[in-house]
This record gives sequence, C-alpha cells and structure tokens, in this order.
Amino acid sequence: MAESVLPYFMTDTMDQWLQFLARQGVLPRTTLNSEPDEAGTGLETAAAETGAMPHADSSNATGATLATDFFAPLTHLGLIAASGDEAAHFLHNQLTNDVEHLGPAEARLAGYCSPKGRLLATLLIWKTPDSILLQVPQEILAPLQKRLQMFVLRAKVKLTDASAQQAILGLVGERAAAVLGHWFPALPPAPYTLAHSGAGTLIRLADSNDAPRYQWLTSPENAQQAWPRLAQSLTAAQAAAWRLSEIAAGVPQITLPTQEKFVPQMVNYELIGGVNFKKGCYPGQEIVARSQYLGKLKRRMLRASVASLDARAGMEVFSSADPGQPCGQIVNAERSTAQQMECLVELKTAALEQGSLHLGGASGAVLVPGTLPYPLPEPA
Repeated sequence: MAESVLPYFMTDTMDQWLQFLARQGVLPRTTLNSEPDEAGTGLETAAAETGAMPHADSSNATGATLATDFFAPLTHLGLIAASGDEAAHFLHNQLTNDVEHLGPAEARLAGYCSPKGRLLATLLIWKTPDSILLQVPQEILAPLQKRLQMFVLRAKVKLTDASAQQAILGLVGERAAAVLGHWFPALPPAPYTLAHSGAGTLIRLADSNDAPRYQWLTSPENAQQAWPRLAQSLTAAQAAAWRLSEIAAGVPQITLPTQEKFVPQMVNYELIGGVNFKKGCYPGQEIVARSQYLGKLKRRMLRASVASLDARAGMEVFSSADPGQPCGQIVNAERSTAQQMECLVELKTAALEQGSLHLGGASGAVLVPGTLPYPLPEPA
C-alpha cells in the first residue's frame, strides 16, 4: 500500500519533517510526489541506514518474519479534530462506539457506516482538552470529513484537518517501551489507554505477537529531536512495517478499495472493541444490530499468508471447492518477506471447511490461513 501524499497546504514545519524523514531513508517516495517505493516493509532501507535489522519473530502461525523493536513515521495517517460544545454528542450519533463516555485516559476504535451498515471508515478516537481526534488514513480523510460535515447542521461542532499539526510515530517492542520512558515517566498500562506529557500523547494499541505497540503524537520539531535517541535503541522503518504489525494484531483498516464492503462484524470489529451495541442510533445501526443478534453472520475476517506480491486490499479470493465465484476479499495486505505477503482476509466461513483458498482466481496463489490473537465465535 503506497503512502498517501499529505495535503498541499501542509505547514512549513511538516514539510521540514517530511524532508527529514526522506534523509533518514524511511519515507516512501510517493509521499514526496515521486515514483512508488518498492522497498517492501521498509526494513531493508532501515537496515542500510543502521547496519541492523529489527528483531524478528519467525515462529508466528503463518511463517512470516515479523519485526519488533522498531519505530516508524506513520505519514499515511491523518487526523480530524472535532471541537465545540456538542462535538462528543455529534460523534456519538455518527460512530459505532460510545464517544460521550470516552475517558481522557483512553482511546477507542470506532467505525463510520453507511445507512446500509457498511463501513466507510475505521477510526481510532481519543479526547484532548479542546477536541476529539479521529485518526484515519490520509486517502479517505477529506471525503470523510466532508461527509461528516453534511450532518453537523446547527450543532455546535467544528471539524478541521489537524494532520499538519502532529507527527505520528509508531513504535513496537519491549525496547520501544523502555526508550519511551525518557519522555513518558508513566507509560499507558494496557491497550487503548493513553498518557500525556510535555512531549505529546502516547497511546498504547493492541499488542502484536505479544509485543507492545505504541503511537506517539508530538510536534514535528520534537519528533526530529527525539529521532537520534530512538535510533540508538530501535531500528527506523517505513510505515509498512507498522501496517504489518496491525495485520498480526488482527486490526483491520478500511481504505479506498474496501469502503462500503463490510458490515463491522465481517472484519471482526465488534470483537476488538470497535462496536458498542448499547449506545443507541447511528447510521446503519439497525443492520449492524440485526447481524449481531439474529445470528446470521456467516462471514469473518482471518489472517493468511500468500507466496505472492500481488495481494492488494479489495482483491477477490476464491475457493477451489467453488471456483466460479469469489468467497471473500483481501482487507489489508503487506509484504513480509522477499516473496511473501501477510493479509487480513474477509471470507465466507464455510470456505474454510473444504478446498483451498486462492488469490484473484481459482488458479491463483494459495492463501495459507493463520491464527488471530483473539478467538472467533462459532459460525451460525
């Protein structure tokens, strides 16, 4: 997945941050309006800079080499700030999770659905003293903000693109936790908790292969100043390495090719805390609730690996037992080794009972199912 180009109106400070990242060799060239970067996860680029590779766990279920003890700039992510006296109430009525009772020391996953209950976006949300921040991929940020704005009407809410105000770093591994202590004396104790300090905001996210993962939001100036200390303990990587950790954690990200493709349960969103079934109405709520309580959901998201570099979000998956029609599609995919990709795949659960899974057609590369870090309910 290529990095999205940041808005043309980005601040001089953010432009300096991007130029700094380019000099470190961790910024895909597409971010600077050039040719696509073919460096896979970006770990190879980092190795050339530092002479070392991140620690790798080769014992995961799908056989991929997954990195820990690295940090990466997450330039593919953007922020929408919702401010105003009625911001929490407004978002509470738009998203799949409870926003009104979101505490100051926690973050939550949430979805934004169409009236048909299909996900238009998956978001990470948290509160600041003066706003609620919604984190989404840059590629869908502007249309998402525009759509939300349509429903503000007379509510006391202001939506702004806050992407240029924050540098976002993703950090993975026990070493990451240790080095972060320099800026955050008290680290967030559990997934989806956060801590603040003069250095910014630190959010702990779902672990990946038993390794802790953090997002650090700070000013571009602070991020540049922190870089040398981080690089002493961790390997600098491109954002693709972070997205690979998201796949290992079983956390889906809706992007342009998969908008309006899935009811939240199809991508396990209620299993990872992204849906609150007691919060009341939001767009598509009746369909999401019906899928939950009538027990008719026969599609789920699984993890898989494939010995091909062709896997892309939105790509169809076929079963050898029924080659005439697709049985699912790729939700997210990232290169993990020279010839292999890790994927999150939405599938008919029955497709796992017989035959093999193939990418793009019945004669395509074989998808090898793996395991998720959380259990799936029994199919209806």
